[in-house]
Amino acid sequence: MSDEITKEEIAQNYKAMGDSVDLLNAGKPDYMEADEWTATKARNVEHLELMKAKTYWTSEDMTAVDKAIADNK
Repeated sequence: MSDEITKEEIAQNYKAMGDSVDLLNAGKPDYMEADEWTATKARNVEHLELMKAKTYWTSEDMTAVDKAIADNK
């Protein structure tokens, strides 16, 4: 199995990071309990931190990712 990642996979991963940023920026949905939101935020921040640490990024803008991590830690 190859460790190489395709441009399409990188784009998909970047989009997934954007989805996490959007979720965090939207704030707690009305239907969600506070403790559930706390856990959701933690999972998404962890996802962003793990993905940002990948070494395959090139010119992707991580400004929104950095802000979402900082704002939700």
